[in-house]
Amino acid sequence: MFRYTVERLLIMIPTLIAISVLTFLIIELPEGDILSNRINELRAQGEEASIAQIEFYRQEYDLDAPLPVRYLLWVGLWPRERELDGETTSEFSGILQGDFGWSFEYERPVAEIVGEGIALTIVLNLAAVLFIYLVAFPIGIYSATRPYSWGDYGFTLLGYLGLATPNFLLGLILLYYFNIWFGISVGGLMNPEYLGEAMSWGKAKSILLHLIIPVTVIGTAGTAAMIRRLRANLLDELQKPYVTTARAKGMGETAALIKYPLRMALNPFVADIGNLLPSLISGSIIVSVVLNLPTIGPVLLSSLQSQDTYLSGFILLFVAMLTVVGMLISDLLLGWLDPRIRLDAEGSK
Repeated sequence: MFRYTVERLLIMIPTLIAISVLTFLIIELPEGDILSNRINELRAQGEEASIAQIEFYRQEYDLDAPLPVRYLLWVGLWPRERELDGETTSEFSGILQGDFGWSFEYERPVAEIVGEGIALTIVLNLAAVLFIYLVAFPIGIYSATRPYSWGDYGFTLLGYLGLATPNFLLGLILLYYFNIWFGISVGGLMNPEYLGEAMSWGKAKSILLHLIIPVTVIGTAGTAAMIRRLRANLLDELQKPYVTTARAKGMGETAALIKYPLRMALNPFVADIGNLLPSLISGSIIVSVVLNLPTIGPVLLSSLQSQDTYLSGFILLFVAMLTVVGMLISDLLLGWLDPRIRLDAEGSK
């Protein structure tokens, strides 16, 4: 298992390099950039004086450099030349050094902008993942062990409704009825009086209460898909001869279910972790806009629309890194859950 873990960690290095290259190419594909667009706007308005400041940014961040050089500068593998007191100095400054760049749209460092929303994004999406597994797991087992019962049909109907209902529509419906029935607004992730305040019990309680609606909205579609997948896999396992043999030997139904069929049916269930984390972030952008959630989803949408290179590039890279980390967690859990996986990997060497 140790060798299997080390191999997966080593595979992450070239994977992250390839992802960073693709991410940079994607954000560079549209013609022009935010500074070129802003210069055109200023010239149209006759504000020539402000163009000098924008040109300074272009030189400061080497936006006129060739594409490979800009990538290396962004990552932090190419030195930036700066003039200080008449002397030219070179220093490495990029993502590897903790410098995520400057947001030209917000006129602030990228680290400050994403730092405000990334913690809430992680909390929200971890809560959504927990919700998906806590709800989907028992319902999937129930539907598989009692197929074609009234309960199975009921959960199937709810699952199809969850898959068919757009998240933003469900969010709007809950916003309306919570306001009508309870007289409260569920937008945002905390009460307005706690914005900008240090963490306290009151603020934590407000965040937990405000998490109920977005977690339910974001987790609905994922829960429905998980239920159907677990039900199908477990039904297939329960029909296999080894389950019949276990029952013939007098093993109880619960023991016969947990010992082998459930464990084997969990393989695709666990493998979904790698896709679940990034899909929740990318799929919750519209929900975040509708519910006014201070996550990085709306920031990503705005930065892509304005071609804010450093801000959009870092957020896309962060989401991609979540995918890689999620796949690592999936591989390790699958290797622990099903020894055949890591034994096959080691035996092929």
